[in-house]
Amino acid sequence: MMAADRLIRAGLVGGIVAPVLWAAVIVAAGQLRPGFDHVAQYISELAERGSSTQALMRYAGFVASGLLHIGYAAAFHGALARLGERRRLALAVAMLIAVNGLGRVGAGLFACEPGCLAPEVLTQRLHSLAATVAFLAIAGAALLGAVLFRRHPGLRPLAAYSLVTAAGGLLCLGLMSAGESSGDSTGLRVGLYERLASGVFSLWVLVGAACLLRQLGQRPPAA
Repeated sequence: MMAADRLIRAGLVGGIVAPVLWAAVIVAAGQLRPGFDHVAQYISELAERGSSTQALMRYAGFVASGLLHIGYAAAFHGALARLGERRRLALAVAMLIAVNGLGRVGAGLFACEPGCLAPEVLTQRLHSLAATVAFLAIAGAALLGAVLFRRHPGLRPLAAYSLVTAAGGLLCLGLMSAGESSGDSTGLRVGLYERLASGVFSLWVLVGAACLLRQLGQRPPAA
C-alpha cells in the first residue's frame, strides 16, 4: 500500500475517532462537574474560564477533535478522488469539514467566561464566533454531501442520510437559538438542543468515514 493510501485511511479512522472522543470528553467532563446540567447548560460551559474541567474540554475536546476533523477533511477528499468522484464538489465538502475543524480548534483556544454570559469579553466573542462557524460549516458539508454521495452507487444511501442530517441539525440549532432569546422554559433546554445538533452532525462524520473506509477496502490499492 502506498504512503498516500495509508495517510488517507489514517485520516478516515480519525473521522471515526473524532466523534467518539468528542462525546466521551463531554460525558467525562460533565461527570467531573457535580451539578452540571447537560440539558440546560452549553457544552462550552465545560470549558469556561476557571472551571475544573477547562483544560480537559478545551484541549481534549475542542482542539483534539478539531484537528482530527481537519485530518479527516483531507482524507475525505483523497478517498473520493480514489473513487473517481467529481473533484470540485468533493473539495467543497472537504473544505467545509476542515472549516468545522478549524472552528472547533478556535473555540477551544478561546474560552468563554463563566456561564458564557459575558459577550462583551473579546475571548468569549471569538469563542462564540468560532463555534457558530463550525456548526454552519458542518451543516453546509452535509447539505452538499447529499448531492455528492448520490453520484456513487456505493455511497448513494449517504445522500438521503446527509439531507436528513442537515435538516435535523439545523432544526436543533434553530431551537437552541430560539431558546437563547426565550424567557420561558424553552430557554432551559438550550444545552439539550445544542447536544442534539452536535450529535447529529458528529454521527454524520462517523458514518461517512466508516462508509468511505469500506469503499476503499473494496478497491485494489493504488499502484
